[in-house]
Amino acid sequence: MAKIKICGLFREADAGFVNEAKPDFAGFIIDVPFSKRCIDYKKAFKLRELIDNNIQTVGVFINCDLQKVAKLANDGIINIVQLHGSEDEQYIGSLRTLCPNTEIWKAFVIKSKSDIDAAQKSSADKILLDSGTGCGKTFDWSSVSGIKRDFILAGGLDSQNIPKAIEQVAPWAVDLSSGVETDSVKDRTKILAAVKAARL
Repeated sequence: MAKIKICGLFREADAGFVNEAKPDFAGFIIDVPFSKRCIDYKKAFKLRELIDNNIQTVGVFINCDLQKVAKLANDGIINIVQLHGSEDEQYIGSLRTLCPNTEIWKAFVIKSKSDIDAAQKSSADKILLDSGTGCGKTFDWSSVSGIKRDFILAGGLDSQNIPKAIEQVAPWAVDLSSGVETDSVKDRTKILAAVKAARL
């Protein structure tokens, strides 16, 4: 059974929706100014307080200052760091030193075989395979069929195509954001349906 992450929470109502649906992970997009789902430390702290402790929280960052990322992890606001920028192996190594008990995920945009190769070589604990940063579109799933390590599948997923994605490429987890939204805000009904679809 694939795990499921609902990403891009930014309202207190969103915390209530995930508490009801009980996904495995809830994601915050932190200090990414161009994202409409962006929140800061204070809002992340508040949402973490509202979210059930059985749901692990994931902080999504793009080329963020190491100290800022580590503080969120070490303060217990996020359980997992998800890197979505050009962070390299040195960055990942430095982050492990600063917050050694925090799991690290690294996202890769999949456009060619070389992207798959780079993802498989990453020292991150898990890799996330996406079609782009928040573009809401799927990519050719057949391109990841030979991956030899656990990965999170993202990009254009919703309750309708999750079963097919799980059957076709057997991801360790699926990651949804826009696919559980209506008019750019999280939709309770869509979140409940997506979590159910991942656990069929």
